[in-house]
Amino acid sequence: MALTSWRTFVTVCRLGSLSAAAVELGYTQSAVSRQIAGLERELGVPLVERHARGVRPTPAGEVFRPHATAALTEADRAVRAVRDLRDGAPARPLAVGATPSLAAGIVPAAVRRLLDTAGPVPWSLSSGLSLELHDRVVSGDLDVAVVTDAPPGLPNDPRLERRFLGMDEMVVVLPVGHPRAGCGPVRMRALADQTWVEDNEGSAAMLRQHAARAGVTARIDLAAADLPGKLALVATGHAIALIPGVLAGALRTDVTALALVDPPTRGIYTITPRRDPHPCAAPLLDRLVTALGASRPAGAAHRSAESDETDAHERD
Repeated sequence: MALTSWRTFVTVCRLGSLSAAAVELGYTQSAVSRQIAGLERELGVPLVERHARGVRPTPAGEVFRPHATAALTEADRAVRAVRDLRDGAPARPLAVGATPSLAAGIVPAAVRRLLDTAGPVPWSLSSGLSLELHDRVVSGDLDVAVVTDAPPGLPNDPRLERRFLGMDEMVVVLPVGHPRAGCGPVRMRALADQTWVEDNEGSAAMLRQHAARAGVTARIDLAAADLPGKLALVATGHAIALIPGVLAGALRTDVTALALVDPPTRGIYTITPRRDPHPCAAPLLDRLVTALGASRPAGAAHRSAESDETDAHERD
């Protein structure tokens, strides 16, 4: 089977349109239709079906699509490797993925340490939720991903190597003018009357679970599309939010972090392919551990000692 028709099929699925795929690939629409039809004849099943707004994969197409994507990714990497060798490229590019909070701080810091010792290495960083990044490592699109076990958790995939980096304590982010701004660690019940905003169901689940353990309910009245949107709603006084502690050092100046007594936590991990790992993956993991340690709030060690004082303040 020619990879040309595979690439056409994947592009049609991604764009949901034969005409849009033709424009992107530089073909006529009839050429795209012929390639899809030829692929369907080879496989013996329909792969796409038309609907009112374009086309979508059939059940067989949904099964075939991830395998085709993985094959195309490997083919592209093979071509790049040969061309890099021909052109004298110094190193194999390193594709790194991370959740938004980790991409905002510890991952760039760890890569900086890696480049300072290993020398120039072409690299890229992309952001996504943990399950999305897991799938991209499996498909070969990423060499390493830095993910968390926050709800819904991580799949146990024998194709991947998982390494535990450390625990991250969640904190509350407030607008700088909030009455609790600048206070010591507080218990969740002190925030029971607040409006909360969340940007994904995993973080919302952690917040609900933590509030339930404290015997209160978190009112998640607002939803944000992403982490920057979530912080914007906090900064403008619409709500407060639960965020990863590793993000505290990279916050915008119009919000501030507030530590919790007995905060919810999440584990941070790297995932890499067991087969043909990138040569820089192992040294990067060591530097990620260092960067994670450096990102922890300085006051974390004495939070429990302050809890009695916090309780008294909350009673007042």
